Amino acid sequence: MNARLKQIIARISFYIGVATFALFCGFPMVWMVLTSIKPDRDILTATPVFWSWNVHLDHYRNLFDQTDFLIYFVNSITVAASATSLTIVIATLAAYGITRFRFTGREYIAGGMLFTYMFAPILIVVPFYILMKNYGLINTKLGLVLAYTTFSLPFSMWLLRSFFQSIPLDLEEAAMTDGASRPQAVIRVIVPLAFPGVIAVSIFTFIVAWNDYLFARVLVSDNLMKTLPIGMNDLYNATITDWGMMMAGGVVVTVPALAFFIMIQRYLISGWGAGAIKG
Repeated sequence: MNARLKQIIARISFYIGVATFALFCGFPMVWMVLTSIKPDRDILTATPVFWSWNVHLDHYRNLFDQTDFLIYFVNSITVAASATSLTIVIATLAAYGITRFRFTGREYIAGGMLFTYMFAPILIVVPFYILMKNYGLINTKLGLVLAYTTFSLPFSMWLLRSFFQSIPLDLEEAAMTDGASRPQAVIRVIVPLAFPGVIAVSIFTFIVAWNDYLFARVLVSDNLMKTLPIGMNDLYNATITDWGMMMAGGVVVTVPALAFFIMIQRYLISGWGAGAIKG
């Protein structure tokens, strides 16, 4: 067997493996989408029906008309976007300060950032609830934003620290020599070079805030303040579960995170990969 034939067989095998893996991972999503547009008789039949010719969007209309799903959706978008923005700002400033300024205990602080991330959220949820209650932040979006920012910051600062360490100090000094202030040098020189890390931090924080159930369940009881994870769970625990409507909700919940990931996946991959190598 010559080298050319071996190369062709290896490539075909690779594509078959990728297609099989994609089918395995994507089938639940496909089934969820198809179920959301099926009539109830095809959903509840004893023999599963993969495709129905009687497609309709009634489950989506019922989801928005008969439930508070839209309120949950807006709350999740608001909380996730706010937590992501706040985390990026604080993590960027903290990582820059640790890498650019010399002070006693700098390395211990850097190591402590990653160490705090090793604790499971369940260990801090009770003291965090007490703290939020003392400050009157129960049943508020601000309380959720602070919770997700607190949980995301250690890893975010550690990741951005790796990027800032890889950027030569000479570039920043050259910009300041040319007349730029330190904030201008950071915004125009340092942040663009560390942009893959910023993107990685943003997608990490967004996913944490978008999918979280624990903090949202503990800190929120007001129906108007609920986010999608606890809102969907309440719909599931209703007296009669409408599976078509639940699948429609699952589709709507998945689309924003999936679209966000698709748009910046190349930055995410390069960010995490480069950060791990540089760290």
